[in-house]
Formats: sequence, C-alpha cells, structure tokens
Amino acid sequence: MALYPAIMCGGAGSRLWPASRPSRPKQFIPLAGNRSLFQETAARVRPLAGDEGKLIVVGGLLHRDWIVEQLGELEIEAQVLLEPEARDSAAAMAAAACWAARQDPEAVIAFVASDHHIPNHDAFRKAVVEAAESAAAGRVVTLGVTPTEPSEAYGYIKTSGRGLSAVDAFVEKPDRVQAQAYIEAGYLWNSGNFIVSAATLIDELSTHAPAVLEAARSGLPELDGGQVQALGSAFSASPKISIDYAVMEKTARASVLEVDFAWSDLGAWDAIAASGEGDTGQHIFEDAEGCLVRAPDGVLVAALGVRNLAIVVEDDAVLVCDLTQSQGVKKVVERIKATSPRHLDFETADKEGLAEGAARFADWLRMRALPVWSSLGQAADGAFAESLSMDGRSLTLPRRARVQARQIFVYAAAGADGWHGPWRGIVERGLERLYADYLRPDGLCRTTLTAEGGPLDETAYLYDQAFVLLALATAKAAGIEDPTLEGRAVTLRDALLGGAPATGGLTEAGEHPYQSNAHMHLLEACLAWETAGGDAGWAALADRVVDLAMTKFIDAEGGFLREFFGADWSPATGEDGRLVEPGHQFEWAWLLARVGRMRDRADVSAAALRLYGQGRRGVSERPMIAVDALNVDGTVRSRRARLWPQTEWLKASLILAETATDGERQRLMEDAATALRALWLYLTPDGLWRDKHLPQGGFIDEPAPASSLYHIVAAFGQLVETGRSEGLRGMTEVSLG
Repeated sequence: MALYPAIMCGGAGSRLWPASRPSRPKQFIPLAGNRSLFQETAARVRPLAGDEGKLIVVGGLLHRDWIVEQLGELEIEAQVLLEPEARDSAAAMAAAACWAARQDPEAVIAFVASDHHIPNHDAFRKAVVEAAESAAAGRVVTLGVTPTEPSEAYGYIKTSGRGLSAVDAFVEKPDRVQAQAYIEAGYLWNSGNFIVSAATLIDELSTHAPAVLEAARSGLPELDGGQVQALGSAFSASPKISIDYAVMEKTARASVLEVDFAWSDLGAWDAIAASGEGDTGQHIFEDAEGCLVRAPDGVLVAALGVRNLAIVVEDDAVLVCDLTQSQGVKKVVERIKATSPRHLDFETADKEGLAEGAARFADWLRMRALPVWSSLGQAADGAFAESLSMDGRSLTLPRRARVQARQIFVYAAAGADGWHGPWRGIVERGLERLYADYLRPDGLCRTTLTAEGGPLDETAYLYDQAFVLLALATAKAAGIEDPTLEGRAVTLRDALLGGAPATGGLTEAGEHPYQSNAHMHLLEACLAWETAGGDAGWAALADRVVDLAMTKFIDAEGGFLREFFGADWSPATGEDGRLVEPGHQFEWAWLLARVGRMRDRADVSAAALRLYGQGRRGVSERPMIAVDALNVDGTVRSRRARLWPQTEWLKASLILAETATDGERQRLMEDAATALRALWLYLTPDGLWRDKHLPQGGFIDEPAPASSLYHIVAAFGQLVETGRSEGLRGMTEVSLG
C-alpha cells in the first residue's frame, strides 16, 4: 500500500482580511512561525509518501507561482494539479483521486487542508498511517479532533464509539450553547482531513456525484506533462459542491479516527493570536494587553490603553477589531465588496490578465520605449544606436546591419499599428543610412560598420540579408513612399539565390554554414513580402524554406527543431547537434502556424503545435520564464534566460490560440498571459530593458541592446492581430494609437 498525501489549496480565508486576499490566501502567508501554512503542511505530510507514493498538490491557476516557489524553498517535489477555476473540494479531491489511480490502482490518499496548524507532525503522521489501514480496506476515514473548547468555528462529528469508529452524523457549525452540548455528548471537531483509497473515492463519487467524477476525469492532463499541470477546461463543468455534501453525508463507509493532538484551522484572527506566533512587524504597546499586531516592514504600530485587539496593517488597508469579534471580519469583507471592491485584493501585475497586460504593454511602447529609442537611439543622420545604457546614453560601438534593419522594421511596424509619433521620418532616415552605408554594389548588405560609419566587415551574412528584406517589406506595407523598396529587395534576393544551390538550404557565412536560424528569418521576410504584394518569387522561396524545415530541421520523431547541421543537412555531430533552443521552437511555431494557415497545410500546422510543445519544455518553474537552451533529450543546457524567448513564447501561444479548440485555446491564452508577465520581468519603466536573467536570480548589469526592440514590437504586433480575432476570451483589440 502506497500513500499519496494530497494537499488541497482551496479556500479564500476571507476572515483573515486584509492579510489574506484572493491572489494571496492565508495558506501562503506565514501566520504562525516563519513558514507559510502551506509549507508547514508540505513538510508535515511529505514523509508519508515514502519511496512508493508521491505528494500531490491541487490548487488554482492563480496560485501557481506561490505553490511552485514555496515548494522550491523547501526542496520538496510534488505533482501539482492546477484548477482552471475553483469548483469546491469534491472536484479537487476527484481530480487527485483520478490522477493517483492512474499511477497506482491501489493508492491510498491522505487529503489534507493546506491551511491547518498542527504543531505535532509525528502525532499527525501516526494517525494518518493508522487510518490508512482502514482506508485500504474500503473505508472513508476522517480525523476527528478532541475538542478543547466549545468553538463556533468548526463543524462536529457524532461518533459511534471511541478510537476508530463509524460516523453517526456530521453536524454544521453550532452556536456556543449547542457547541457546549456537543462536547458534553462526546462529539469531535471535524478536521476536514480524509484518508481514503483512490478506488473507494472514485466508487463513491460515481454513486453520489457522477457529474463531479466525469468532469475531473475529462479534465485530467496527460501522463507525461510534467510536475506542474493545468487541468483541462472540462474540469470547470463540475458541480460546485463540497466533499461533505457530495459524499460524506451520503456514504455508508464513513469512519472517524479520534485524535487529540493540537489542531487549528487558523481561520480567524483570534486563532492566530492564540497560537502565540502571529505577531509581525515593529510595534510599541503602552498599557495595551492581549493585542495581536501584524505590520509590513517600515511601518510602526503604536497602541495605548487598549485590550484584546487585532491590528493588521497592509499597504492599502488596515483592520482593527476586537479579537472576540474575529468571526465577523467576513461581514466587513461583504461591505467592502459593495463600497470599495478594489480593496478586496492586492493590486499586482503578477495576476494581471492578458487584456490588462496588453493595454499596459501598448502604453509602455507608446509613451516610453518608442520615444526613447527614436530620440536617444537614432542619430540625426538616421543611424541607429547599438545599445543604450541604463541612464539613456548611446554607446560608441561598431554598428551592425541587423540593428539598422531591425530598427527600421520596429518603427515601420509601429506606424502600421497606429503610433502617432514621427515614425515616418524615423524610417525614411533609417533607410537612407542603410542604402548609403550598408548596401554593397552587388545589392547585398555588409555586416558591420565602424562606430564612425565606415566599412568594417564586408561579409554578407544570410542572417543580415533576411533582416534587410524584412525591413524593406515592412516599410512598404506601412506606406513609405520609396519606389526603390521592392526593386532593392528583389535584387538582394536574386543575389542570394544566384550563389546558392537550385534546391535545398542556403549556407551562412561563419563557423556554422548549415543552420536553421538564418533560414527562419529568411522565411519571415518572404512572408512579409508576400503580404506586402511582392512577386511570386517570395512565395516560392518561402515554400523552399518550409520544406527544408519539415524534412531536415525538425526531428521527425521528437518534433523538436535543431540549430546546426552537416553539409547534407543531417544533424551536426557533437554538442552542436544536440542543442535545442526553446525560443526558436516558439519562433518557428509562430512562422509555421502562419504558413499552415496561408497554404491550408494541416501538416505544417501540426508541426507548429508540436514545436510549441517542445518550446514549452524549456519554461522554468521559478520564475516562469523560457530558458536559453535544452538538449535533445529535454534536459536543461543553460538556465540563463534572455528576453527574446519570452516574446517568441507570447507570439506562438497567441497565434496558435486563434485556431485551437476550446480547451486548448484556454490553455494557450493562459500561456500567453504568463508569457507577457514573463516579458514584464525584463522591461524597465523608462522604456529600456534587461536582457539576460541569471539562473540564481537577477540580471546581468549591462546596457539595453537595441536588437531586442524588434522582438518586443513583433510580439506586440501579434497581440494586435489576435485582438482582432473573434471568440478569444480574455483578449481585446489593442493598438498604439
């Protein structure tokens, strides 16, 4: 018999307002000691799993980061199942039971609340092990706590005897007089902890709550989806009902094990005060007794001549209440809903939805980034800066063609998306400098100039040519009145093809001549010219690159895309051939999703979805950002995380959501919101950004590279496109206008 402890992270904890709010409920707050109640629970129950079982955590999508971060602090591994919306305890327990039964048909589950205070861990575990024997034999065992006072905060259990016995009745929370009568009659507190085999619970649900069971089964994620998985949208169809009403009051298998260890659900401020560990922050008491004080750093609370008060301070709200009236805080919360709903939760970007994040993103581009980089980041002659220091200074560096081309793309795309700034002049001056300084007599583009603008490196990298083509196409699409745009692009394209084989891939200059990355940007440029009304040669070249991707770049079995190859376009040997970049999985997924739609090619669309899944493997848990590099077996090669993979994750999730089925669409839109939040980690309020997030946290202290703005603006462009799509819940139309 293997034990599977399952922590249920539901519950709003509204009686502990203002500390406990929907985005940070009480279980994730240190209320009685230095660790949160959730962490205390995880530490208490993890040993029950031993080597055969596994810890399960069921919580809401909103609380994902709290769960992952706090487990990580304890170095405890768990299978985390995230509910798309709360459907009460019956559905949460059903999901855990179905997951455990799939792993182990004989699994016994110890369902425990995440927010209970049980100081004696050993006594608790001993009780669970004793109850598990009866649970393995088919009983549904709950732990009944010997009361220490006539509490009105708990439900009660009428037993048929002492020790482990059958349940005679479950009764609701009584008033104080009735609670005293229950204690005198030998009733126990209902702790809300249940020990039951997965098979038994599934059988009971199928009899008493079949709709709950069906929703949980239908929403169960794939077996190999990782340690943190979201339940599917089908889960939301479950009736919203507690396990008490769904099963426990109807089953004939209910047993109760009497326990006498100290237990509290810490449901109100009087219980926190009684724990003796609830005070936090700086305070001064003068003739004040029996008071609980909680205040954030930097806040001093002074109390004079008062007794038995809870004084709870948060940045946006303060509660002062008589500790004997703690249960009434819920009434205060109800009044707040009507009079000041913004104080029901914390104002934080961590829970920001996609629509709100997109609007804030538009504001940041419109009022910060685009003005900064067009004023401080472009010289009067049209040359764009390579980077800006964090105090806004342009550095004297060699000037790369890819930066000049990318910035032309940025401001042409911004103009097309409605920016009212002087984008047209910015683009025109940028093009003049591109033509005069970067284009060679053969129509190709040299790669680097000196800081003063003279030729430095004449090499015509395929990568750079792709960005010049993209810049020209975007300028044309935005309405730049330059009759040479298309001719220059065709000349450059034909010069590229003139030195390449008639079929297959094009070679890149430098140490990696056979690579996928340069082809990716060439495909992007070809699609841009198709959209801008270019000749048939663009579609032909795009199809050539797509066929190369489908037959050579993408591993037929694994569905991932490699970076480097040999002369015959087979995978490169050694470490080069094992490299998988999550950002490029997302970027290719975005491009192939566009091609699949444009060409009506189901095989290309399917490849895009597989690539997205491969990229998703490279999203770390703490913080939730796309890392730089994996190996072909899925192991992490580099936990550093640059800015640009976050933008590509955002683009890919958005475009795939547009044509996904309902359940998959919801998951992808949630991914998009998460990717946008990841991007915000890098952006600074003044229109700059950090580029490289380190594995140990924090960023490399370096100037903001101009080349990132291409990725940022392209991601916003996809937000604009997706906002125009119909039927996408959580998304609205945005623009830079």
